[in-house]
Amino acid sequence: MSTIRAKDRDAVIQSLRAGVVPRVGQHLIQVGRVGELDALIKDVNRLVENGSAFRVVIGEYGAGKTFFLNLVRAIAMERKLVTMHADLNPDRRLHATGGQARSLYSELAKNMSTRTKPDGGAMQGIVEKFISQAKTEAKAAGTDSETVIRAQLAELTEMVNGYDFAEVIAAYCRGFEEGNEQLKADAIRWLRGEFTTKTDARTALGVRTIIDDASVYDQLKLLSRFVRLAGFGGLMICLDELVNLYKLANTQARNANYEQILRILNDSLQGSSEGLGFLLGGTPEFLMDTRRGLFSYPALQSRLAENSFAKSGLVDLSGPVIRLTSLTPEDFYVLLQKLRHVYAGGDVEKYLLPDEALPLFMAHCNQRLGEAYFRSPRTTITAFINLLAILEQNPGADWKTLLGGVEVAKDLGGEEDTKVDADDELATFTL
Repeated sequence: MSTIRAKDRDAVIQSLRAGVVPRVGQHLIQVGRVGELDALIKDVNRLVENGSAFRVVIGEYGAGKTFFLNLVRAIAMERKLVTMHADLNPDRRLHATGGQARSLYSELAKNMSTRTKPDGGAMQGIVEKFISQAKTEAKAAGTDSETVIRAQLAELTEMVNGYDFAEVIAAYCRGFEEGNEQLKADAIRWLRGEFTTKTDARTALGVRTIIDDASVYDQLKLLSRFVRLAGFGGLMICLDELVNLYKLANTQARNANYEQILRILNDSLQGSSEGLGFLLGGTPEFLMDTRRGLFSYPALQSRLAENSFAKSGLVDLSGPVIRLTSLTPEDFYVLLQKLRHVYAGGDVEKYLLPDEALPLFMAHCNQRLGEAYFRSPRTTITAFINLLAILEQNPGADWKTLLGGVEVAKDLGGEEDTKVDADDELATFTL
């Protein structure tokens, strides 16, 4: 294994220790779930070929949904797809009347990413790539670039807001050629859904519509067409924390969001949203609860139901729902090896634990947490990172003593807490 850059090493370790998914370096710690990953890679390839995709990734809290979604996003960007991602929360929904859907769109637009700009903010670069291609084509044809741009965007005018979308891109082109930074900034603001009134948009750009709650999905379909015109393979949208829809107390608001999911699902399955893919992450209750989950909406329940023949260990990964299976003990052993390697910066000489310590650590976790340490690896990963931190900062510490001195107690909320024997002078690490 090669040496790992300190920047990548610190980003991975700090994120895992805090219990969150690292933004970079996911490939350094990826293990298992080969079948699920292969299924999503096929979706990515389908998008590149102008197909559509819709998947709901289901897993318990801490089971690795966000990590899995981020890994698929990274693969999509490598295949020249544009990605957009956001977490749903009480102020961000798929359907709303109080600005929450537009807020979700603005977050997606802010996080728009490409292979050359993986951390978001790629909207302007995509627009400029489209314009530069149009200018090259206009120069070869001996005409002006705005004429070429309008000709290329003509296919978008038949879609909802398509005419105004083309006007905004043309306005950016004028600003680009005239050196008018304000006009360019206003055009990007419109594309990001940051205009709140139609009057402001008409004054700045001469268009009569803005991106509001009712037009978010239509705008995403427009963007998927536009990024293909700009030379990309398609658009993949990753939405995480959909459990926030399940938590909505208002039945009407919850069903309105489920209707929007049904609309997206129907468009994807029928192939009417070319080059557009959706990847949704949620918990089992968000999917299966027949009172408040997706299964409470009969049309969704029939479309998302499991294959009745997938029993006795048989799996079907071709349907719209992918359930993240638990990591096997073998997968978890490999994961601990990779974590130890990353913590040492890729230097075998700096390993803080010998090989024999890894199965003992797993046995220690199994004794105190049972199978939960496989099913929801977040807690155990955090514990392992904290153990390595103790060994690094206390060179005289004995890992065998540390593992023997930890006792796990469950608080009233069901979360795991750790208590280390009072006689142990070393700092605690959480399990």
